[in-house]
Amino acid sequence: MIEARDLTKRYGDKLAVDHLSFTVEPGRVTGFLGPNGAGKSTTMRLILALDHPLAGIATIGGRRYVDLAQPLRIVGALLEARAMHPGRSAYDHLLFLAQSQGLPRSRVDQVLALVGLTEAAHKRTGGYSLGMSQRVGIAAALLGDPQVLILDEPVNGLDPEGILWIRNLMKQLASEGRTVFVSSHLMNEMAVTADHLIVIGRGRLIADCSTQEFIERSSEKFVLVRSPQAARLADLVAAAGGKAEADEAGGSQAGALRVTGLDAPHVGEIAAADRIVLHELTPRLASLEEAYMELTADSLEYGVPGSGPAAGPGSPAGPGSPAGTGSAAGAGSAASGPSAQPAPSSPASASPPQRTE
Repeated sequence: MIEARDLTKRYGDKLAVDHLSFTVEPGRVTGFLGPNGAGKSTTMRLILALDHPLAGIATIGGRRYVDLAQPLRIVGALLEARAMHPGRSAYDHLLFLAQSQGLPRSRVDQVLALVGLTEAAHKRTGGYSLGMSQRVGIAAALLGDPQVLILDEPVNGLDPEGILWIRNLMKQLASEGRTVFVSSHLMNEMAVTADHLIVIGRGRLIADCSTQEFIERSSEKFVLVRSPQAARLADLVAAAGGKAEADEAGGSQAGALRVTGLDAPHVGEIAAADRIVLHELTPRLASLEEAYMELTADSLEYGVPGSGPAAGPGSPAGPGSPAGTGSAAGAGSAASGPSAQPAPSSPASASPPQRTE
C-alpha cells in the first residue's frame, strides 16, 4: 500500500504539489492522471524519496522509502526508461542492481526472459530503442519481486504487442495482491487497464474513485434512441423535461436522437405510452478521455493557444520536475555518468539520443 498524507512541494515560487493526500490500495491497478505540469512526476519522486517534501509524508507499506533496508525487495519503480549507462549491457545493469540488494544472479535471467530481452541481454543499452530501454526499466522494477510497483508512462515507446504485454502484466500483478500505481497520458489505455483512478491538477486532488465512477461523473452521458417516429418522440421528451437532438453520428434521416436529461427507462416508458416504435434505446457514457478532458479543464497549466495557458519560449519547467532536470529513475533503476558508479537509492538519468521501436 502507498499512502500520501498532506504532501506539499515547492520549487522556488512554484507550488508543484499542494497538500495532496491519497491511498493506493493493493489488488488493483491504480491509474495516476493529470495534465502536463499537474505534479504527477513530482509526487512519484516524493514517494520514492528522490525529492523531499516541504510538508507531509509518503509511506510504502507503512514505512518511508529511506527506511527500507533493501528497497528493491519492497518496491519497484520505473520513472525514466533511459536511466542506465549506455555503455553497459542490460544484463550488467541488472546484475549490479541485484548484487546491491542481495538478489541471486539467476533472478537477472528470469526478469530478462519475462520482458523478452534474453537475446539482447548482452548488447550495450546505448544501442537500444526506447521500447527496449523501457523493457529494461520494467525488468529492474520487477527484479526484487516487490509487492509495490510504481510506473511512470510504462507504455512509452512500446509497439502494440508491447503495450498489450505490459497491460496484461500489470493486471496479473494486481490480481496477485500487489499494489500497482501507474501514470499515463494514454486515456484509452488507462480505460482498459486501471480499476481505480487518482486524478490531480495543479498539484491538488481532483478525483479519487473507480474508473467507472469517474466516467459517470461526466455530463456527457446521454441516451441514443432510434425510431421511425423520432420527431414525435422528441416532442414528448421535451414535454417530460428532457432534450432530444438529432444524433450527428446516426444522422436525422436515420431517426437517431441524442437524449439528455432523462434516463433510458424513462425514455422507453414515454415511447411505450404513446405506442412509438423504438429500433434502439442505448444509454451512452462519455469515454474516459472525454470525462478526463471535462473534469480537468480548469486545471490545465500548459497547452496550445486557445485551449489553456501555453508555455512560451523560456517559460519555467513544469511542476512535475524542477527546472533544468528531467524525470529520474525510480527505486533501484539506477544509471550513472561515464565514470561514476550508480547508487540504487539515488539514481541519475542518462539520456542518449532516442529512437522508437
